[in-house]
Amino acid sequence: MNFDLTPEQDQLRDAVRALGRRYGHDYFVTKARAGEHTTELWDDAGRLGYLGVNIPTEYGGGGGGITELAIVCEELAAAGCPLLLLVVSPAIAATVIARHGTEEQRKRFLPGFADGSLKVVFAITEPEAGSNFHRLGTVARRDGDDWLLSGRKCYISGVDEASYVLVVARTEDAVSGKLKPALFVVPTDAPGLTRSKLDMEIVSPENQFLLYLDDVRLPADALVGESLDAGLPALFAGLNPERITVAAMGAGTGRYAIERASEYTATRKVWGGRSIGSHQGVAHPLAHAAVQVELARLMIHKAATLYDAGRDLEAGVSGNMAKYAAGEAAALAVDTAVQVLGGAGMTTEYGVATLLGAVRAGRIAPVSREMILNFVAQHVLGQDKSY
Repeated sequence: MNFDLTPEQDQLRDAVRALGRRYGHDYFVTKARAGEHTTELWDDAGRLGYLGVNIPTEYGGGGGGITELAIVCEELAAAGCPLLLLVVSPAIAATVIARHGTEEQRKRFLPGFADGSLKVVFAITEPEAGSNFHRLGTVARRDGDDWLLSGRKCYISGVDEASYVLVVARTEDAVSGKLKPALFVVPTDAPGLTRSKLDMEIVSPENQFLLYLDDVRLPADALVGESLDAGLPALFAGLNPERITVAAMGAGTGRYAIERASEYTATRKVWGGRSIGSHQGVAHPLAHAAVQVELARLMIHKAATLYDAGRDLEAGVSGNMAKYAAGEAAALAVDTAVQVLGGAGMTTEYGVATLLGAVRAGRIAPVSREMILNFVAQHVLGQDKSY
């Protein structure tokens, strides 16, 4: 058992940390408040190869795995720049294409993922079904050699920044009559695809949308994989990387909040010339939050290691646990940082309250803490399915 990063992973962590700190949380908040995107940071990260660390080298990537991409997600978040599109595009969409796309699809899309010039977002959640793909209402049906997609999606991140959206739909199996999932790469400017922006109480440069698909016509090669049989494994191929990288982003955010608060409490003097951090009522909550963040980081490392080793079932358990742990730890860390900073914690200047909405959302999406507990109860504890 080895808890040390490789020298190459250490170098990646240091380099991404340096890039993130060149931009920092002020940049992130300024972009979000202005309704702009973090284009400069994204482009720099792509140019330096950080967005494609998990892409195979034959397609222009770094040849690493989700471990390396989790490092990128965590370190940018630890610098105050948690980029949600890192999860959506390189982690989910690129993994799906790399593992289950056709060779033509890999050649077409993966180089753009690798250098950051291509953003592909992910659409599974629906107003009625949530993320329960067994009840998806978005339907794909054949029309000659083409496909027609109809349905609705909600809480879809970054559509306004992306060239494509990876849509999860269902098709009817002509033999069994059962519904089965299929994934389609849909241009965001496709006729019949419209969007409506959702106003969110989250400080973020990445927007959320409702999507409406009204008989969106797609060519046969828009279907991910060689056949419909690729749909289910392709869908699950993206879910573990999603949970691991979301967890890494949460852990990084927790680290950022604790660092900001620790700097303040170590130097702020109010009573008798002693720092407020010398008081256990201030120091212990911060220390507790730091322990929870570090525990989450350990589970993230385990999940990413299992995933990169091809142990998907074990990675599914660890990935869910990592997401749960990091979501709780990040929310605790940011809330604790706000509390120990007192009134300063609620100001934009000190840069922690701006993350309250994001870390609260991290306990809900992309899978709620309750559904993770259901998963653990059923698959780890052997309990009957509760839903």
